[in-house]
This record gives sequence, C-alpha cells and structure tokens, in this order.
Amino acid sequence: MNIEKYNKVANSHQPQKHILNHTLMAFFSGGIIGIIGELILCFYQYIFDISLKEATPLMIITMVLIASILTGLGIYDRLGAKCGAGTFIPITGFANAMTSSAMEGKSEGLVTGIGANIFKLGGCVIMFGIVSSFILGGIRYIIGYFW
Repeated sequence: MNIEKYNKVANSHQPQKHILNHTLMAFFSGGIIGIIGELILCFYQYIFDISLKEATPLMIITMVLIASILTGLGIYDRLGAKCGAGTFIPITGFANAMTSSAMEGKSEGLVTGIGANIFKLGGCVIMFGIVSSFILGGIRYIIGYFW
C-alpha cells in the first residue's frame, strides 16, 4: 500500500472534529457556572444584607468549596469531560486542579502527600500569574510614566 492510499484510509477513519459543538458546550457550561456564582452572590447580599465588596469573597469561597466537593465525588471530572473549557476556565477549574492533586497524594500522608502535591498544578498557575502581573505592571508603569 502506498503512502497516499494509506493516508486516505487513515483520514477516513479519524474521528470528526465537532468544533462548533465543543465551543457552544464550553460557552454555555461556563455561563452556567457564572450564573450559579451570580446567584450565590445575590443570595449572600440579600440574606446577610452585605455589600457587593463583602459578598464577593464569600461567593468565591463557596464556588471553590462546591467544585472541591464535586471533584472529590468524581462528578466534576465527568462534567469537565463533557463541557470542556467551560469548566476549567472559571475559579472552579482551579479548585478542581488543586483538589485532584491533593487526592492523588493522600496515600503518602498529610505532609509529603497532600501538602507536597496540592500545588502541583496550582503552583505553576500562581507563579506564572505573579510573574506575568509583575512584568505587565512594570510595562504599564513605564508607559504611564512617559505617556
């Protein structure tokens, strides 16, 4: 069999890409997570009669807690498989990454297992976030100084 014929047969058996379906699923699932966050935010503002500034950290903590519990139960990973980027872009995706890493190391103990593994992925995100904000903040300062 020549290479052209092989490539033709291989391409005909490749799974089809469903870019539109994946994009819509990520958009709507991320939007639903945002709606849930907004509902929790309004709930805290209404029930506790607090300002938006005070309710926002409570909402973030609640969303992280919900995502961590769902990750521990194995539900969040199944949602991530179906919804794609819509589940790992919001803060809930960060909570999922932290909880998954901690769960991987639980058999090794608290310090060397959970403590060492919890920031396996999250540590990279935090480090690059800090470095990039430092660089971009410096660029903004320089541009603002001369502009």
